Amino acid sequence: MGEHNGVEALLEEARLNASIPPPAERQRLRESAGLSRAQVAAAVGVGRTTVANWETGVSEPAPPGRFPYLRLLKGLAEIHPALPEPAAPPASAPDREAAPGGAPETVPAAPAPALETLRGLDGRAIEGDPGPCVRCGVTTTYQSTDGRPLHSGALCRPAAPADPQTAPAAPAPAVAAPAPAPPVPARADNRPERRARSAARAQADTTLLIARAVQEEAERAGGDEDAALTALVKRAIPDVMHLFDETRATARYDYTAYPALPDILKKPSKRDPDQIWEARPRFHHPGYSLRAPGDIRVTALDVNAAYLSALKCWLPIGKLEHSTGADGVEPKRSGVHLVTPGAWRHPHLPDPIGDRDEPGALWVTNATLRLLQRLSGPKHALTDAPVIHESWTSGATENFLDALRKLLSAAREEALGSGDFLTLEYVKAMYSKFISTMGESVHNREIVRPDWMHIIHSQAYANLWGKAYKAHQAGLDVVSMTGTDELHVTGDWRRVFPEGRGVSQMKIKYGDAKASGEYTVGKVTG
Repeated sequence: MGEHNGVEALLEEARLNASIPPPAERQRLRESAGLSRAQVAAAVGVGRTTVANWETGVSEPAPPGRFPYLRLLKGLAEIHPALPEPAAPPASAPDREAAPGGAPETVPAAPAPALETLRGLDGRAIEGDPGPCVRCGVTTTYQSTDGRPLHSGALCRPAAPADPQTAPAAPAPAVAAPAPAPPVPARADNRPERRARSAARAQADTTLLIARAVQEEAERAGGDEDAALTALVKRAIPDVMHLFDETRATARYDYTAYPALPDILKKPSKRDPDQIWEARPRFHHPGYSLRAPGDIRVTALDVNAAYLSALKCWLPIGKLEHSTGADGVEPKRSGVHLVTPGAWRHPHLPDPIGDRDEPGALWVTNATLRLLQRLSGPKHALTDAPVIHESWTSGATENFLDALRKLLSAAREEALGSGDFLTLEYVKAMYSKFISTMGESVHNREIVRPDWMHIIHSQAYANLWGKAYKAHQAGLDVVSMTGTDELHVTGDWRRVFPEGRGVSQMKIKYGDAKASGEYTVGKVTG
């Protein structure tokens, strides 16, 4: 019996080895099943980087993960078989008849009937068996009222460009052969170039996931932009977590989804506020007032994608460790700190701690502490150094979320350039919900890092404070500063900040009580 089982196991392994799909098909199977690389890696007992290498052709599956990986691929192929290539239409006899002189006479073709999408009672497109669209030939799961495959709402997809690595090269014209290139030195190291190509390809792949999601929901909604946007916002959290997982596939650092948290990072109850002070201000310059007569022009400015930019911050990547005094404060550590800030004596500038009713010690994030240390340093000398009482910190990196930040920034920039409202709002929903649900949220169980959430919020405020100081140094008065993205200044702000909707630009804020984005104030006397 044991020998029989051993033979069957060898035969099964031989069958799997003989049918291993190419790298691109491995990725297709995983994505068709809605699995992340991390899930596959955990199932077969390897790292996410290994799965990424198997899917990109950098390496081939090897023991000990090879056999379970091949079994997984075989099972996925049975569930999600590759779609057959659309068959060429049968050649039909030409609609011509021989004229008396032997020349063919063309018979005009009958006009094609207008195609309509099959929809349910709710007006949304109904999915069916996949097949090549009768309009563009690209596979779709939607269909027309007569049962033929048809992209919904005439949203035909362009055919995917051929892979230059696999597509046959077009015949080149006969030209003189170029002189042979000098041989590459044997010790030349092309690894940086390969890594750059791999990173570019990975970003292109993940960017395609964003475009695909927008296309799917726009098609499913049949051109109803509001319905498509509602669906995209609803799926923003799982989608951004998938993107985050993909951007971390080849990273050096992993993250712990459920680290042991100190009590200071846990809310006392659902009704009680967080114990970490994030420094969100409502600053108003005491020298200006809307009630005072005057004609001093003020412009309300809006910081574009403030939280997206704040993903560039120092995040702790391990279990937080307790320390007293300044022992846990190091350039490459991050966390939360109990500090007593120095007094703020500059009414014309926002307090870096924000509006606070009670003096004394308070828990702040590493982003706030770094801001206080800069402002108390010799370059600014605006306040006294904060007194550090205790800290919860771990080793940190500033680049942990940088790949995700760059990916979402690139998608946002492309959407702005093309006027793609759906993608723009979808990207905004992804990064805002990613940050707001990484704490103790029932909407996102994959990350429980309230320390990250507080640090990113505080970093957004620190970035805004830096813009306020820059305006002040350029001779503009900061009349008001609110939250993490609103700055009201006097004077010619365009000589200080570039105007636009890019992440490094500022725009006039519309749609609030000051609908024009500009208003006048007077000087307060006495």
